Amino acid sequence: MTDYSTMLQPDKGQAARTIHLVSEAGHTDWLKARTPRERAAISAARFKPAPYAYAILPGNDPEDWSVVSGLGSGTTLTSWGLATLAEKLPEGTYRLAEGEPGKALFGWITGQYRFTRYRDDKDNRGPRVLLTSDVAAIAPTIAEARAVMLVRDLVNTPAADMGPAALEAEAARIAKACYAKLTVTKSDALAAGYPLIHAVGRAADKIHAPRLIELDWGKVGHPRVAIIGKGVCFDSGGLDIKPAAGMVLMKKDMGGAAHALALAELVMAAGLPVRLHCLVPAVENAISGNAFRPGDVINSRKGLTVEIGNTDAEGRLVLADAMTRAEEESPELLIDFATLTGAARVALGPDLPALFSNDDALADELLAAGKAQDDPMWRMPLWDAYADMLKSDIADLNNSGNSPFAGAVTAALFLKRFAPATAAWAHFDTFAWRPVAKPGRAKGGDALGLRAAWAVLQDRYGRRGV
Repeated sequence: MTDYSTMLQPDKGQAARTIHLVSEAGHTDWLKARTPRERAAISAARFKPAPYAYAILPGNDPEDWSVVSGLGSGTTLTSWGLATLAEKLPEGTYRLAEGEPGKALFGWITGQYRFTRYRDDKDNRGPRVLLTSDVAAIAPTIAEARAVMLVRDLVNTPAADMGPAALEAEAARIAKACYAKLTVTKSDALAAGYPLIHAVGRAADKIHAPRLIELDWGKVGHPRVAIIGKGVCFDSGGLDIKPAAGMVLMKKDMGGAAHALALAELVMAAGLPVRLHCLVPAVENAISGNAFRPGDVINSRKGLTVEIGNTDAEGRLVLADAMTRAEEESPELLIDFATLTGAARVALGPDLPALFSNDDALADELLAAGKAQDDPMWRMPLWDAYADMLKSDIADLNNSGNSPFAGAVTAALFLKRFAPATAAWAHFDTFAWRPVAKPGRAKGGDALGLRAAWAVLQDRYGRRGV
């Protein structure tokens, strides 16, 4: 992973190029104060103070230049307000002419993200460094950006190099760095104890054998918090095979696991006073002679039997056994992340995770944090009347709704049957992918809902820094 620690530095008056921020309301007065050379450059660049627009302002010699960037109709920076500059400007050190970057510190880092594992990086520039007097914000911002970059790296990596074993290796790295206990259940123990996880993953090659990965960290007596991530490292659809167009991005179906591991590392590195239980059911939904079939009835760790209506509705199956395991530790809060349904994307598009929760206070906290952190989501209903769509004639429930309607809701209702009865629970049906690049948000894998969840955990359990 790229070293992001140098991209933000304390402002000690060192040499740096100046970034001027100009709003639509202040543009005319600001322009009057510029030199003739600067006004000529602004005119030639056809600069308008729109968000993300920028222009180079010449000084008295070739190396004496500064930058102007637009704020649009606003007066404050969002997380992405300086991201385009971080991406486009030459390497070097920069500071704002007035004020502090605030939330834009985050986008300054994410704007410099590149995924270069499989090709030479044509961008040979060094880091663009931003100075700030808000020294206390530097370390938490870098930690949060690293978490998001970890999600991006894991999701962008193809399934051949990011199978269940690779997710286990990433969990082992985090466990070692944070002094957490790592437990991995596979083979016969998985089949006996976690039959749904085993059923989904049993058709894969031995190299990609299914497993349940668990991290346990924290002091006894601290509040128990569970974080779960769907780790379907590739989803062919199983015997209900996906078409080629639906399979091409299925390396990202472990995006929930990437979110869970990144959030767990944030919690542990910050020393948050919780007893953390992170669970990743890691599988590949493959096709072979022993693949689970439509019509099969499979027991679950909870004891509920599940009729398989669709082998392509596998994510909820592996999450169900993981949630049952989490319940055994009596958490007071459970958060799960999953690239669970296409229905959520049809309803909300790629930018907004669908949020489901059994606790109004928790949902309100997450929505507010999402707005404050520029990490939005949209709450969807756990509409119990739709639970009838999951009825089975021969088992306790079916894994696939018997109607084309409300697919994201019925998936969440399936999970609700396995969620801890006494815990506040939030389920993120997230896309984990950016189909189009935006400032600070490269095309490809991305964290959606992670920053909001992290903010809520810090608010609930106390901010102790990193």
